[in-house]
Amino acid sequence: MIRSSSSLALKEAKNLATYAVKSLKGGKRRFHEKDDGNRLCFQKDKERIIHSKAFRRLDNKTQVFGADSGDHYRTRLTHTLEVAQISRDLARRLGLNEDLAETIALAHDLGHSPFGHAGEDALNRIMKRYGGHFEHNEQSRRVVEVLEKSYPEFAGLNLTMEVLDGLIKHQTSWDQVDKKFEISAHLEAQIVNIADEIAYTNHDIDDGLRSGLITLNQLSKRRLWKVALAAAQRKHGKIKDEDVLISRTISAIISMMIGDLCMQTNKNIRIFKIKSVNDVRKQKKAIACFSMAMQKMVKEMRIFLYKNFYMQKEIAKMTKRGERMIERVFSNYMKNSEKLPKKFFNKREPLQVIVKDYIAGMTDNFLLKEYEKLIIR
Repeated sequence: MIRSSSSLALKEAKNLATYAVKSLKGGKRRFHEKDDGNRLCFQKDKERIIHSKAFRRLDNKTQVFGADSGDHYRTRLTHTLEVAQISRDLARRLGLNEDLAETIALAHDLGHSPFGHAGEDALNRIMKRYGGHFEHNEQSRRVVEVLEKSYPEFAGLNLTMEVLDGLIKHQTSWDQVDKKFEISAHLEAQIVNIADEIAYTNHDIDDGLRSGLITLNQLSKRRLWKVALAAAQRKHGKIKDEDVLISRTISAIISMMIGDLCMQTNKNIRIFKIKSVNDVRKQKKAIACFSMAMQKMVKEMRIFLYKNFYMQKEIAKMTKRGERMIERVFSNYMKNSEKLPKKFFNKREPLQVIVKDYIAGMTDNFLLKEYEKLIIR
């Protein structure tokens, strides 16, 4: 039996929690589209994101290490896939809309610049000179609303309002930390925020160990690692192989963080008597969060990683190099706009915005090639 989108939406509404976003009640788009009868609205959004050019470019954008630093370090794409996997797991456990959470996760870094947060900082400094700014969450929304060109009827991907809301309200300890929103994000967006933190905390531990910039001895003093290591050893016994030990301990940390988040979020749902999506939106603070005990352990680990990994000379050298290249390429385009691709010439926007969009969409390698072509040649 082939199930239609309407039958799938009815089944979804029956199975999801009352406070989950439902396809039946959502799915509004800026430009009206007829239901194709086959796919749920958020499923359609997810597929549009996966097939976008911006999504493919994530494969060669820096997470912490440059995309050409080694085969096993995370790139912006593998980070995105890990966030999507964790988001779907959280949504399933909490009775939320899996398609919506996964879609927001897949799109959350589409606007990220080359060379990671260093590239973002460089573009922000440059745009401030012109009275503007650059923030990658805002750029992600711009990518899906304006910059992607796949349809004759409209610019962008014409995603649902629920997905766009999740993108603009994406917050972690790195992103939009102090930004306040009049209306809180729905729970699907909130769990993506935490899934992002779970993913980068753990894969940065792994990449840090793999690079040799942090050691097991250093980690042994962090409570989050100690508790997870004990859990891994209870399950597997003494693990002699170091790579396996790291893998099982990091897996235990992820499991602990996911379990804690689900328990505390479920507790908050009861405390604040959350019955609907509107109840979630009315809350001034996030409903999805870790317990205080987990927050303390995660904060300790985050401070450790910042001091001992992100600020290491090897990392700083790579990021400074990226910043310098972005600065010089941006300046060159502003002085020589004819060097931009012809498709940019007809845009009715200030040149600095055009250049910002072009550079933000570049991969690390493409930026390097442009730098060599424009500056070094």
